[in-house]
Amino acid sequence: MIVVTGGAGFIGSNIVKGLNDAGEEDILVVDNLSNAEKHLNLNSLSIADYLDKDDYLNSLNKFQNVSAIFHQGACSSTTEQDGKYMMSNNYEYSKTLLNHCLKNKIDFLYASSAAVYGNGEKGFVEERESEYPLNVYGFSKFAFDNYVRLILPKAESQVMGLRYFNVYGPQENHKGRMASVAFHLFHQLQETGKMKLFEGSGNFQRDFIHVADTVKINLHFYESKSSGIFNAGTGKARSFEDIATTLQRLHGSGELESIPFPEDLRGKYQEFTEARL
Repeated sequence: MIVVTGGAGFIGSNIVKGLNDAGEEDILVVDNLSNAEKHLNLNSLSIADYLDKDDYLNSLNKFQNVSAIFHQGACSSTTEQDGKYMMSNNYEYSKTLLNHCLKNKIDFLYASSAAVYGNGEKGFVEERESEYPLNVYGFSKFAFDNYVRLILPKAESQVMGLRYFNVYGPQENHKGRMASVAFHLFHQLQETGKMKLFEGSGNFQRDFIHVADTVKINLHFYESKSSGIFNAGTGKARSFEDIATTLQRLHGSGELESIPFPEDLRGKYQEFTEARL
């Protein structure tokens, strides 16, 4: 059996699809369906079972013959202010799963984030010197990466962390404000004929990677059985305006509208990301 935590979420459900496409259906999806809309991401997938994330943590040892855990579950809100909740949900939960996998020699592949790099002043290299998160979400990922670094030399099974850059693609509808820039621009254009860009965002650039490529990276490393912490991006930053003008060209029309930069994002928003590969 393969376990996918966050399996009803954006990247998690796409990993389940990738596993299905590879012929794997003995999959346990672990998630939190408090946001009921997420069930739509599972409707077309083949899984063996579903379990709430808290119930799963309380019954880890009941699941035998688990070959791998793709740990994609997390609170991904970069505006979340409850640091205690964030660390419990993202850091402590991840440590419990990792230690279970190490004890039972289960492959463990987990979602880290480019948020660990903060504003990127020191580059986007998988080294401690480059890491300075801007928000507690990024800190929760940063803290777990550092925990992994300590145990990697002694690990007897696969431990793979992937620092996702700016992932976009199908099945992120439920994410609301936290959906990708590409998602928001596309749907704004479809619904209103206009696309909204933050004032002063002319120089904002992100390393946008399609979720299908993110899935391929996960499955590649799963098959390779290698361990480590690696960037998962394209290595090429593109501006928000570039995304908007591409959509204009594809759609045949569309206006750009400037909106005020949200106050709650000031000092916590990555204006530039670009993976070093």
